[in-house]
Amino acid sequence: MKIYVLRHGQTDWNLEKKIQGVSDIELNSNGIEQANQVKEKIKELGIDLILCSPLKRAVKTADIINEDEKIEIIYDDRFIERNFGDFEGLVVTEADIYKSQILFDTNINYSENNVEPINELISRITKSLDEIKQKYQDRKVLIITHGALIRSVNAYFNGIPENGIIDSTGLKNCEIAEFEYKN
Repeated sequence: MKIYVLRHGQTDWNLEKKIQGVSDIELNSNGIEQANQVKEKIKELGIDLILCSPLKRAVKTADIINEDEKIEIIYDDRFIERNFGDFEGLVVTEADIYKSQILFDTNINYSENNVEPINELISRITKSLDEIKQKYQDRKVLIITHGALIRSVNAYFNGIPENGIIDSTGLKNCEIAEFEYKN
């Protein structure tokens, strides 16, 4: 069974390289255009269920790509971006800890400054993806979500590297990744 993951369209904070986390930021005009462009790709995939983060940037992306198709959308808090606590709103270059990858290191499992620990995020995603496999195995599922969450999806399907740092998939706004469940 395959599952597709789409990162939401661009926001002004993406453009400014600010850490968003659970801050509920709207798409900018480029993000709206990106969602309109990826709409055709979604049609080609034959998606019949969308699971979506309830944050505005994901919801608007889902609304745009779904305006013609009318695919069932389930908004699910488990797909909300990771809470980056006190680092939200900072430009990535101002947050040395963000650049250092400490926030994505499962061995350190950083939990200070009101940050959601990475192992809790991985646990949240593991439960969600296990449920999808059981509940929606005959459906083509698209998850519309966020960058750090997609790192955890990648770890679920490809494992956690020996160094413990969850790799970025490198997905840009409105790019799609495909993952496959192994039996």
